[in-house]
Amino acid sequence: MAEPDGNIDSANLAYIEQLYRQYLADRDSVPAAWAQYFGQSAVNDAAGPGPSFRPASIFHARPIVSVATSDNSAILQDWLDQLVRAYRINGHLAAAIDPLELRRHELPELDPASHGLGPEFNDHVFSSRSIAGPDQATLRELHSRLKNTYCRSIGAQFMHINDTRARLWLQDRMESAENRLKLNRAEQLTILTKLTDAVIFEEFMQKKYIGAKRFSLEGAESLVPLLQLALDRAAHYEINGVVIGMPHRGRLNVLANIIGKSAKEIFQDFEGINPEFEDHHGDVKYHQGYGTTWTGPNGHKLHVSLCFNPSHLEYVNPVALGRARANIDRYADPAAPKGMCILVHGEAAFAGQGIIQEILNFSRLPGYTTGGTLHVIVNNQIGFTTDPEQSRSTEYATDVAKMLEIPIFHVNGEDPEAVAQVVALALDFRQEFHQDSVIDMYCYRRRGHNEGDEPAFTQPLVYEIIKGKPPVREVYRDHLVAMGGISREQADRLAVDRREELERLLAAARSEEPVRPHGNLGELWSSYHGGPQDAVVEVSTGVGRARLVELLNKLSELPAGFTPHPKIARWLEQRSEMAQGELPLDWSAAEALALASIATEGLRVRLSGQDSERGTFSHRHSVLHDVTDNRRYCPLEHLAPDQAPVRIVNSPLSESSVLGFEYGYSLDCPDALVCWEAQFGDFCNCAQVIIDQFIVSAEDKWGYFSGLVLLLPHGYEGMGPEHSSARLERFLQLAAEDNIQVVQPTTPAQYFHCLRRQVISRWRKPLIVLTPKSLLRNPAVQSSLDDCAMGRFRRVLYDPLAPEPAGVKRVLLTSGKVYYDLDRVRREEEYSEVAIIRLEQLYPLARQSLLKTLAQYGAATPVYWVQDEPENMGAWRYLQREFCPAGLNGHALTCISRPAAASPATGGGKQHQREQEELLARAYAGLRG
Repeated sequence: MAEPDGNIDSANLAYIEQLYRQYLADRDSVPAAWAQYFGQSAVNDAAGPGPSFRPASIFHARPIVSVATSDNSAILQDWLDQLVRAYRINGHLAAAIDPLELRRHELPELDPASHGLGPEFNDHVFSSRSIAGPDQATLRELHSRLKNTYCRSIGAQFMHINDTRARLWLQDRMESAENRLKLNRAEQLTILTKLTDAVIFEEFMQKKYIGAKRFSLEGAESLVPLLQLALDRAAHYEINGVVIGMPHRGRLNVLANIIGKSAKEIFQDFEGINPEFEDHHGDVKYHQGYGTTWTGPNGHKLHVSLCFNPSHLEYVNPVALGRARANIDRYADPAAPKGMCILVHGEAAFAGQGIIQEILNFSRLPGYTTGGTLHVIVNNQIGFTTDPEQSRSTEYATDVAKMLEIPIFHVNGEDPEAVAQVVALALDFRQEFHQDSVIDMYCYRRRGHNEGDEPAFTQPLVYEIIKGKPPVREVYRDHLVAMGGISREQADRLAVDRREELERLLAAARSEEPVRPHGNLGELWSSYHGGPQDAVVEVSTGVGRARLVELLNKLSELPAGFTPHPKIARWLEQRSEMAQGELPLDWSAAEALALASIATEGLRVRLSGQDSERGTFSHRHSVLHDVTDNRRYCPLEHLAPDQAPVRIVNSPLSESSVLGFEYGYSLDCPDALVCWEAQFGDFCNCAQVIIDQFIVSAEDKWGYFSGLVLLLPHGYEGMGPEHSSARLERFLQLAAEDNIQVVQPTTPAQYFHCLRRQVISRWRKPLIVLTPKSLLRNPAVQSSLDDCAMGRFRRVLYDPLAPEPAGVKRVLLTSGKVYYDLDRVRREEEYSEVAIIRLEQLYPLARQSLLKTLAQYGAATPVYWVQDEPENMGAWRYLQREFCPAGLNGHALTCISRPAAASPATGGGKQHQREQEELLARAYAGLRG
C-alpha cells in the first residue's frame, strides 16, 4: 500500500476517501503513515490555510465557515457540502412525485452516513451558509431541510444548467422555502374550487354521455388549477396575451373551466345540434379551440387563446409558438415580451416525437424566441397502452428538454400546493431569465385511452391501484378540513353548486335554440375573409414607376464605411442600372421590389427558411455582410422612417416546426406578408403534417383563415430525384373548395404582382408558389419596370407570339420552366404555327377564361398538356379530372410528359438531358410531316 507523499492525485481520491472513513471509525485500521497524515490534515485545517486533504471537489454557493470544534471539522464540513450537492443533483430521483408510487429510487448518496456523517453527527452544528436559511444548523436540521426541498412532492432538475446565476437563483428560491409556497386561505379555496370544477365536470359528463369519447382529465385534474395559477401569474407580470397549445386529453375540461367556453355549447356538441357544421365540415369536440379575456387577481386583463389542434398531438406546438411570436412582434418588444405561450404535452409524445426537439430549439433563436415557453407535461405514465420502459430510453420523458439547460420540475399531481409552487417558480424564472421551463406533472389516467377503452387488458396491476384512488379533489378537501381552512360542509357545497349549474346548462342545451359560436379569429380578422373565390374582386397590384425607381435605389444603398464582397458590390450596381432602365428586372429584383413596396405601404413582411437571407441559389442577398468586420445590413429594413418591419430569417434546419411556426404567425398577423421558403421544394414533404392538418384544411375544420405563402423551388434540371420536384400533384390533390392557391409564375413581374396580391386583397388563403431555380439567371426571364408598374397577376398568360387563331395548328398548354424550353425550340425550329399558353395559377383554375380562349381555335386543332414531371406527377391528372372526358370546348386534351415513375427524376445528368429532348421533340412531332 502506497504511503502519502503530500501530493494527492484525483485519480486515487475514491480510494483515499475510503481509507479516511476507516480512519474515522478506527484509527488503528489504517497504516500508521496514513493515520498520521489524516491527523495532521485535520490540525492544519483548523489552523488555517495550508496543505490539507479534501475528500472531493465540490461547488460552494458561498464561502464555507467552519464552526465545528473537533479535529476533523473542516473535513466534516466538506462532507456536508457533498451531501448538499448530492441532494441538488439527485434528490429528484428519490422524490415522492408519483401518486401511484410506481417509481422511487433509494439512493445511498442521499444518506449522510455514505459521506462519513453517521448518526453520531446528527446534533453536530455545521455552517449552513451554502444553503439558504440560518447560517448554522445541526446535521439533523440540515438533512431535514434538504429532504423537504428535494424529496417531497417536487423533484427538481436544475444542476445541468451552466448559467451560474440561473442555477443559484433556483437554488435559493427552492431552499429558502423548502420548496413550498405559502398560500393564504383564499388561494387554497381557489385551488379547491378549480379542482371541484374539474372533477365534477368529468363525473357529470361520464354519467350523461356514457361511452362517448371525450378523452377525460380524470386522474390529472390538477391541470385545471395549474393553468389557473399560471394565467394569474401571467396577469401579475402584465402579459397581454397567452396562447395555449394542448392535445385532446382534458381539452373539454380546460375549455369549460379555464378558457370560458360555456358548458351549454359543449353539451350541444354532444347532442349533435352544433350549428357550426352548417358552414363547414367542422371537427370533433375535443379538437376545438376558443378564446377569452382573462382577468387576474390584480385586475389586469389578458387575452387567452386555446389553439385548435388535430390528433397529431405535438404538431400544434410550433403553431402556438408562431401565434405567440406574432403577438409579441405586434407589441414590438421581443426583449420584454408581453405575450407568452403555454404548451401542454403528453409524456409519451414529449419523449417520442421529434418535433419536440425542433420546437425546443426555437427557444433562444432571435427569429423564433417567445421569451420563455411554459411546458406542462400531463404525465399519465402510459402512452395509449404502452408502458414508459417500452416508449423511451431515458429516466424521464422530459430528458430531451435538458438540451436547453432549463429547470425541469417533476411534481406530484395529487399535491396541488406543490403544483402551485412549481408554477410560481416556472413563471418567475421566465420573468427573470426569459427562458423556457418544464413542469412534469405526474398523475394517472383513470380510464382507458378513451372512454370506451379497457385499460386493464394491458395494465391490470396498475389499474387495480387506480381503482382504489380517490379523486384529487377529495384528497385536497380532506387536507384543508384537517388544517381548519374550510369545513366539510363548505367543501361539499362547492360540489353541489357545480352539479346544479351543469344540470341547468344541460337542460338549456336540450331545450333552447343553439347559439352560433362566436368567431374564432377575433378583431384582427374583421376586415378579412375566406370562402369561395367567385366572390373575390381582383385587385390592382401595380406600383408607380417613379416609386419603383426610388425603392430600387434605396435597395442599392449601403451605410457609410460598409464594405461588401466585390461580387455583391457589382450586384448592387446592377440593381442601380435596373432602376435607370439600363437593365431589365430579374427575379430577385422583382421580389425585393414586392417586399419593399409592401413594407413602405405599412404592411409587415416576414420571410423565413433555410438560408433565406442569402437564398439557396445565392440570388436574394437580403442581408449583406461587411467583409472587414462581418457587420450585417438589411436594405429592406432601411427604406423609410415610417415603414413596417421587415424580417428575413435564416431558419434552423427543419421543415415541420418552421412551417408550423410561420403558419401560426400568419393566423395572428393577417395584415402581413408571411412567407416560408423551402431550401428545395422537394423537402416540403418533411412538413406534410402541417400542410395536411393545418394549411389546407383549417378553414374547413375550424373556420381559421391564413394568408401564409409557401415558396417552393421546383424544376427539372438534372439535379436528381430529391432536387427537382415540390410535388405539385400533392397540392392539387389537396385542393378543393377554394382552400388554397397554387401558382407557378414564369416572369419576375408575375411574381411581383402575385406577392402583392396576397396582402392587398382581403381574401385570405394559403398561397403555394412553385419558384424557379435556373430561371433565376436565365436571360430570357425578365420583366420591365413598366410590367410591375401596371396591371395585376394574370392567372393565364396567353401567347404574344402566336399567329391568328386560324393559323394555329397546335396548342401547347404548360406551366413553369418547361415553357422556356418549349419556346426556345419553337424559335430555333421556327414553329410559328404553335401557340403556347401558360397556366400561371393552377388552382383555383381560371376555367372559363381558358375555355373561352380555346374556343377561338378550330375543333380539329390538337391541344396538348406539356409537363416535365412524370405522367403520374405534376398537374396532368388534376387537369384530366377537370377537363376530361368532356375536353376543352370540344378539344381533346392529351398529355406529353415523362412516363409514370416511382421516383420524380433521374439521377443521371445525361439521362435527364435525353429525356428532356425526347419530351420537347414529342411536343412538336408531326408538324413538319
